[in-house]
Amino acid sequence: MADYKAPLRDMRFVLDEVFEADKLWASLAGLEGAVDMETADAILGECGKIASQVLAPINREGDEVGSTWKDGVVTAAPGFKDAYQTYVEAGLNGLGGNPEFGGMGMPKTLVGQVEEMVQGSNMAFGLAPMLTAGACLSLNAHGSQELKEKYLPNMYTGVWSGAMDLTEPHAGTDLGIIRTKAEPSADGSYLVSGTKIFITWGEHDMAENIIHLVLAKLPNAPAGPKGISLFLVPKFLVNDDGSLGERNAMSCGSIEHKMGIKGSATCVMNFDGAKGWLVGEENQGLACMFTMMNYERLGVGIQGVGAAEASYQNAVEYALDRIQSRAPTGAVAKDKVADPIIVHPDVRRMLMTMRSFNEGGRAFSTYVAGWLDRAKFSDNAEEKKHADAMLALLTPIAKAFLTDTSLEVAIIGQQVFGGHGFIREWGQEQHVRDIRITQIYEGTNGIQALDLMGRKIVGNNGAFYKLFEQDVNDFIASQAANTAAAEFIEPLKAAMENLADLTQWVIDQAQGNPNEIGAASLEYLHVFGYAAYAYMWARMAVVSLPKANEDFYKAKLATARFYIKRVLPRYIGLSAVVKGGSESLYELDEALFVTA
Repeated sequence: MADYKAPLRDMRFVLDEVFEADKLWASLAGLEGAVDMETADAILGECGKIASQVLAPINREGDEVGSTWKDGVVTAAPGFKDAYQTYVEAGLNGLGGNPEFGGMGMPKTLVGQVEEMVQGSNMAFGLAPMLTAGACLSLNAHGSQELKEKYLPNMYTGVWSGAMDLTEPHAGTDLGIIRTKAEPSADGSYLVSGTKIFITWGEHDMAENIIHLVLAKLPNAPAGPKGISLFLVPKFLVNDDGSLGERNAMSCGSIEHKMGIKGSATCVMNFDGAKGWLVGEENQGLACMFTMMNYERLGVGIQGVGAAEASYQNAVEYALDRIQSRAPTGAVAKDKVADPIIVHPDVRRMLMTMRSFNEGGRAFSTYVAGWLDRAKFSDNAEEKKHADAMLALLTPIAKAFLTDTSLEVAIIGQQVFGGHGFIREWGQEQHVRDIRITQIYEGTNGIQALDLMGRKIVGNNGAFYKLFEQDVNDFIASQAANTAAAEFIEPLKAAMENLADLTQWVIDQAQGNPNEIGAASLEYLHVFGYAAYAYMWARMAVVSLPKANEDFYKAKLATARFYIKRVLPRYIGLSAVVKGGSESLYELDEALFVTA
């Protein structure tokens, strides 16, 4: 199994050359000169070392041993506690946090690269800082000054970690039917009672305290989603002087036995009159929680890209070393009994597909992160409004398309190994199992597609889509005189014309039949994703063309050509599926679904 190597060169290319992050950061008043590429390089380099030297070496044992539960006590997988200390002592835990409370205030365009390295080297571990960051985002945006001062500094340093408690045994996507209750107390706190499931790192021994943000309903709250409030419930109560007090009335009833990410503890959390404090206003819990959803859903997409990158690194090393048969054009390694499998067209197809998705995904996640930075740090009201609209459109694509294609990459990586990919020794099957969850949590990919199609396209008659279309068309127009780039620009133009046509087709069809929205949603999201990646590859190609004599840019252009010629055309068949309509989905009577 190959040692994980942080893809720092490509990250710097995307940040510095493709998106000119220095200029973006300098233009955003809220960053106030907090970061430049020199600072970014130092942070990326430090994280790269920790990812490759500390996190990756414990990934396999974390999968094989996992976190363990006994009598309510959860012990992290071997090596995780020490690795957590190394990680937080490097200052990475509060990288994107509010400087007022001890965070570093770094932009998501940079933080996203750090997240990819952490997730790619050890996804199960990476969920711990990811969940803490999400809890901090909601608390920072909606908590009282007192709560922020009391909890955020220790969460940013990693002395305390965070957890998000949403799902219940009967309530997943439909949070409006949760049963967890919060009873007000005379001192202004609340007593929270109920059971939450699938709580990632809800209990563990890596941090001194765990700060849970829990969705619950107040007495006489309105029915449905409008009656949900958000509460901060610490594992240990915190005294006025900041020291830890008694254990709160909450416990971990068990941890799940999972297909993947076994190193992380996925907990059943029981709250038995646990003391908590309201975050934000009463009955506004979903709004408070959704503050962090754009960040978390992009983070899940980045998880997929990170693990897919690790699978690609394994596959390339194996393909260069494994010898089988001779190349179609004759012997290449004449001193050996057979050639390395990388000479075979099918293996090349697999490796190039992996590479094109990974590098396209890295660019796209950074593109989306740029809109997050504009929405957060700009002092221009119009720019913030534009960025928020772009995020509404792009977030479901970032979550779903990145994770769908990352699972495909991991499966291809397993296939490169043949039979060796099916056994544990080589590590490829773990990537398949780990990435699988990214299509499920933080809103299943089917829900993401329905959100995109129903709310972000049909719901506003394509207004958000037109903003993205204009962004791409402006780029296309800027390259009108660049004849060398035509091989990338013309296919992008065709893909965008198809996407515009398909978008309007679904909007029109949905007026007469609401089923068309759900019927079209997943394939439409993928058509959008392939066009968006074509945009990314065209931008990367334009930067690379003048430097094509250097190996890095030569490889970038070769991968761009492969994507344009061998991957992008998938949108044609998917578009035909969308236009196949919804009728065939409903032709079969429900009773006939049962086959025995």
